[in-house]
Amino acid sequence: MEKTFNEIPHVTENTSIPAAIKFWEIYLKDQEKSVYTIKAFLGDLGLLIKFLPPDTAIGQITTADLNHFIEWLENGRGRNISCSPKSLARRITTLKSFFRWLFEHGRIPIDPAEKIVQRSVISPLPTVLTEEEINNAIDASDTFRFMEKSDARPAALLRILLETGMKKSECLNLKRSHLEMENQNPYVYIRYADAKDRNKERKISLSEECVLVLQEYISQYAPEDALFPWSPRRLEYILEDIGKAARLDQHISFSMCRWNSALIDWKSGQEKNKIRQKLGISKIQWREICSKLEKLHAQT
Repeated sequence: MEKTFNEIPHVTENTSIPAAIKFWEIYLKDQEKSVYTIKAFLGDLGLLIKFLPPDTAIGQITTADLNHFIEWLENGRGRNISCSPKSLARRITTLKSFFRWLFEHGRIPIDPAEKIVQRSVISPLPTVLTEEEINNAIDASDTFRFMEKSDARPAALLRILLETGMKKSECLNLKRSHLEMENQNPYVYIRYADAKDRNKERKISLSEECVLVLQEYISQYAPEDALFPWSPRRLEYILEDIGKAARLDQHISFSMCRWNSALIDWKSGQEKNKIRQKLGISKIQWREICSKLEKLHAQT
């Protein structure tokens, strides 16, 4: 069984930064952080190891050292390697998390990253469809249902994405058993296998029209487990085919459907907290998304 950080007595202010990072990795795994989060954190701190002298102890690192490190990242690391604003913001977050962790556990007397200014990065507004384009896309998806070789898959996929605002990963993990369509108030249950993501689970209502199309789709394809048992790329192609059939200028994507779903609710006067809960996001994430929805509403 892996030891937690508090059970490891050998980390002091004289510990080298590579050794301290190894113990942080143990701690992050113990906290059940995702492998992608841990990989990103370790990659960011790997750059700090390259920047500082190899024998630097964690207690010797100052705020000035970290600011010089950030300047080094911004200036291309001496090799003309650009650091995007988003990457830089994440690396500053990593520094703050790592040194705060050391300080709060009493391993260093002062947190050198506390006074570093966090860089905020607001990504550009997402591309969304107009109300007319959404209707055209829905009509186009229905044309596949009424062809000689009927295919309800495009209509089912598009409708459930627009109605629920679920993410691509959630759609791929959606199982037939997560649909409740016999109930008087039909819904889809967004579920997560990992216990740490249980706070994202939610039930989202489905319209009568969506239920009818989903039943038609299930009757045609008879999915046994996964509701849409195809690769992510195949489902993306289906959305693109709908866009082409509707003669749209832009490709329809999972992200576009998610934003359009939230925007439809926003325009209808839906309570903001209910939109946040429907999307399955935290209150912190909601701040930026809320701001973007407000701007999108003003533009459309």
